[in-house]
Amino acid sequence: MVEFTLWDILRNLLLAGRWTVALSLIAFIGGGLVALALLVARVARLPGAERGVATYVQLFQGTPLLMQLFLAYFGVALLGWKVSAWGAASLALTLYTSAFLCEIWRGCINAVPKGQWEASASLALSLREQLLHVVGPQALRIALAPTVGFLVQVIKGTALASVIGFIELTKAGTMITNATFRPFTVYACVALLYFALCFPISAWSRSLERKLNRGR
Repeated sequence: MVEFTLWDILRNLLLAGRWTVALSLIAFIGGGLVALALLVARVARLPGAERGVATYVQLFQGTPLLMQLFLAYFGVALLGWKVSAWGAASLALTLYTSAFLCEIWRGCINAVPKGQWEASASLALSLREQLLHVVGPQALRIALAPTVGFLVQVIKGTALASVIGFIELTKAGTMITNATFRPFTVYACVALLYFALCFPISAWSRSLERKLNRGR
């Protein structure tokens, strides 16, 4: 039987970790773009947008991410389209992330004093100009810390993509465990790698929050 050293285990986990990082970035960036579009539609009070976006947010916040991954993987296949584990995981996590970011950012915009809207409207600024020059910068200041903090949840959420066969840290850990029969060592390394990814982001989020609180 082939003997696996600790370095062999770590090296293979680090290789799989690249896909955890890649999937997290795709979900966070893609989800951010979708969330921004939903937020603008809601703020602009487009016909049906308020109820439609609220339903969208409640749907993805009120159902487990695991179920969303299963539906993305098997549901798209029922439509006759071939979808890879990579594609299904990216789709599910992007939609999941967009729902949470949309709600985070909506709360941040609502936290901007109403007088700022009224003052910018009195200057005959369009909605786009109000968001870009008056309300947006103030909301961004409030949203920065919770948005960065939510990235930690996205990274940890990628672990669930292992159930549809996407090979990231957790799935690689399971495969290595089956080959080495050293579950404690392998999963301890997996946990340490997740910690190494998430802790700096969490620390940065707390640091941002303290700086912004001092600024206010």
